[in-house]
Amino acid sequence: MRRRQQEKTQQTQTELLDAAQRLFEEKGFFATTIAEITARAGYAKGSFYRHWAGKDELILQLIEQKLAAYRARRAERLQSARSLEEALDAVWDFLDSIVDDRNWSRVFLEFTIHASRDERLKAELAKRIYRLSDAMFADIVGGYVPQGYPAEKMGALNTALFEGFLIHSILGTGTLQTRDVRLAARALALALKDGSEQEPATATESSSGG
Repeated sequence: MRRRQQEKTQQTQTELLDAAQRLFEEKGFFATTIAEITARAGYAKGSFYRHWAGKDELILQLIEQKLAAYRARRAERLQSARSLEEALDAVWDFLDSIVDDRNWSRVFLEFTIHASRDERLKAELAKRIYRLSDAMFADIVGGYVPQGYPAEKMGALNTALFEGFLIHSILGTGTLQTRDVRLAARALALALKDGSEQEPATATESSSGG
């Protein structure tokens, strides 16, 4: 009996999440009401509040689920990566899949702007389960770069390039393509790698010359 109730609870949550995602993509996060979500899923409003305090908590769960699916595909690519270039390709394949999901991209950006005005949400959204965090990027490329490589800074640059391109893509200007941004990110990463490899040698030469 308890298992059946748990399955029913899970089904209700899944149907509410599905209804919310469709409405967010159709109308936007702000314009969608909780009453519309529950009506679309075929439940009373009380069912919503048994799972979430409000729309913020629901969309955070949606973001986590979406990124978990993207990351599962990225993880398969990373297993076969043998160089920094291949690791970066795996990361950008992951980011490309988000750009290609145009409706969801709009929802994510809308919520990001909303979260930026709320300290609690901003801190929550900065966690690695909701985005390509600087620390996560450092973990991904750590095995392919020399000691002293600013991996977290490179992660921040990749995120800035990606989120900037996401806005650019949604506006439909057409000036840049994903390949352009991917090549720019790779060039930055490799330039930093070359600089990190040269610095120890330069320091050694200076020391021996003195």
